[in-house]
Amino acid sequence: MENGAAPTAKPVIVAIDGPSGTGKSSTSKAVAAQLGLSYLDTGAQYRAITWWMVHNGIDLADPTAVAAVAGKPEIVSGTDPSAPTITVDGVDVAAPIRTQEVTSRVSAVSAVPEVRTRITELQRSLAAGAERGIVVEGRDIGTTVLPDADLKVFLTASPEARAARRSGELKGADLHATREALVKRDAADSSRKTSPLAKADDAVEVDTTELTLAQVIECVVTLVEEKRAAK
Repeated sequence: MENGAAPTAKPVIVAIDGPSGTGKSSTSKAVAAQLGLSYLDTGAQYRAITWWMVHNGIDLADPTAVAAVAGKPEIVSGTDPSAPTITVDGVDVAAPIRTQEVTSRVSAVSAVPEVRTRITELQRSLAAGAERGIVVEGRDIGTTVLPDADLKVFLTASPEARAARRSGELKGADLHATREALVKRDAADSSRKTSPLAKADDAVEVDTTELTLAQVIECVVTLVEEKRAAK
């Protein structure tokens, strides 16, 4: 079956969760591309709504103010794994949502229940509309967004390995500062009341600390193919 994308292939919904720096995005995109599936980076959606709020001067320290405008921005995610896109009100925000200004604020915005409800609805509609199936990556996909996903994978790695990867991505970032920021974000994401970062009971945990990216991708592709064959 060439590229796993033959019309006979059954659609499969894959949830990939885990904290920052575990290789989630690279793995998810590669698995989707290899198997002919759509791809959704849910973190980018939370970053997009955070960027919109920063851009529009919303007081992010006031959850009521954040909740009041959660439905305003129009967020559109392109689901092609080879070239995923994200726009807010028609503006391409792929680059600005990765700035430190947004990164440092996304946990606070993501913790507001009205924001999560809005973004979760977007994610569910995209997953439901994916004809061949989809790989959805995030922090609460297997537990909250798509609890009936065909396959749930939870990626982990040591804080040191994650910081090294993330500082490599951020070109010259201070390793210690990056590790501290990751640990702080984990604590914020894991302790929030609404849809915290958590491993689903039926998720397969993959520790990527000692694995190359290629090995992680191969592992997840095998899991997806086994699940699809069993459908």
